[in-house]
Amino acid sequence: MTQPRYAYLGPSGTFTEAALYAMVAADEVEAVPAVDVPSALAAVRDGEVDFAVVAIENTVEGGVTATLDTLASGTPLVILGEVVLQVSFELVARPGTALADVRSVSAHSHGLAQCRRWLASTLPGAVQIASSSNAAAAGELAAGDAPFDAALAPPGLGARLGLEVLVAGVADNPHAATRFVKVGRPAAVPAATGADKTTLVVHLPDDRAGALLSMLEQFAARGVNLARIESRPRGDRPGEYAFSIDALGHIDEPRMAEALVGLRRTNPVVTFLGSYPAASGYPTPVAPGTSEEDFADARAWVAGLRSGRH
Repeated sequence: MTQPRYAYLGPSGTFTEAALYAMVAADEVEAVPAVDVPSALAAVRDGEVDFAVVAIENTVEGGVTATLDTLASGTPLVILGEVVLQVSFELVARPGTALADVRSVSAHSHGLAQCRRWLASTLPGAVQIASSSNAAAAGELAAGDAPFDAALAPPGLGARLGLEVLVAGVADNPHAATRFVKVGRPAAVPAATGADKTTLVVHLPDDRAGALLSMLEQFAARGVNLARIESRPRGDRPGEYAFSIDALGHIDEPRMAEALVGLRRTNPVVTFLGSYPAASGYPTPVAPGTSEEDFADARAWVAGLRSGRH
């Protein structure tokens, strides 16, 4: 039986690869490294792979813009699941390099951001060089021709590559974490678990006072809480923005379904990016009057009024 193919931000050794194997056993998939997030998602759209695992949010920099923007446009894709990983780094260098010798450091831009204060205090003046991934920076260093002295690498990768670990546990925030999502082509939505998220992209109808409030009221009126909302520029309309949203709940739940109906009625573009189990596993709080039973009772009451049962 052919194993499913998963694209991920490579090369081997990245946090994204660790997230992939946190979602599915390594011997049950064929892992396909990609040079960047858009390439990983394009491989799903083109049918070259079945799924992709990509970072979507971290606790230091917020949303991963490459993921948010690539999901928001193009052939539809949906999120099928998520996992959250704690993130810290090792500062690695070629053998014989001392910490005092380090004049330049490379990592993925999000890795550099997550260690900004540490770098400023430990290696003041060191040049920071962005790489396509943290593992790619370490790999380039190990190959011997890197234009930098050290790299911020996922724990264990430096030793695997024959590099020396100069400092372990590098992070501005020891509790920093990154959320990764599994992405696939649209299919039947997985059943609700009671602890779910729904991810959307919404364009407001026009640039006027209160437009954002009107959009948010579609959720508030139905008791749907938002876990994340952030604006992203619209490439076709300078100065105008789309909103990327994680709402707590599932499309099968009446409060979420009715919120989506309201959004669809009042906004020009609503992109559904999936309803899927939340990594936390915490049951979604249900406000009074917004349970499935409450909606069913209200619909039955209206039906009764129509038939003359007052």
